[in-house]
Amino acid sequence: MNSKTKKLTIVGMLCAFAYMAAAMGRIPLVLFLKYDPKDIIIAIGGLIFGPLTSFYVALIVSLVEMFTISENGILGFLMNVISSCSFACTAAFVYKKKCKLSGAIIGLFCGWGCMVLVMLLWNYLITPIYMGYPREAVVELLIPAFLPFNLIKGGLNAAITMVLYKPIVAALRCAHFIETDHIKPKTGLNVGIILIALLIIAACTLLILSIKDFF
Repeated sequence: MNSKTKKLTIVGMLCAFAYMAAAMGRIPLVLFLKYDPKDIIIAIGGLIFGPLTSFYVALIVSLVEMFTISENGILGFLMNVISSCSFACTAAFVYKKKCKLSGAIIGLFCGWGCMVLVMLLWNYLITPIYMGYPREAVVELLIPAFLPFNLIKGGLNAAITMVLYKPIVAALRCAHFIETDHIKPKTGLNVGIILIALLIIAACTLLILSIKDFF
């Protein structure tokens, strides 16, 4: 199997796993907002192959979602693509520029921040249209609902990606889907990464509990 075929196979697997995560892993957090872990898989694809891979996987998965499990049509499709790409493509782009452990962490944090800002703007502009809410009502929800939701979503995505990336790359390498020279150097999991991920997950958990009490 040549390198292009291997890459297409991996991208296909990423699309399948990301769709299953979106279809089966939805967790209600606040109001009508639900978290699903598909962006973790999309980000891992980007860290392995670059930001364009994240974009293609996000596009394909969101398109399939639109025709199967989504109830929001084309606007929901656009929202999914923008949300996934603002996190995963940003993380992959930063990591591509700095292929080190610090680059991966910085990239994931940049993706987290970018997603929060982009989705606040997107919710302000588009949510009144596809949800049928008055814009004033949406503005009132930006800080108490949309902001914490996206902070939680981005935080969980970043933390879990930190933990899963290296084992997934190692498994693909053992299966000879990825050549040694295609792997970014020194991205091994260590105690520091585990601690950072656990702290982020703990902070997100506390935020979830506070939101549940608020609403």
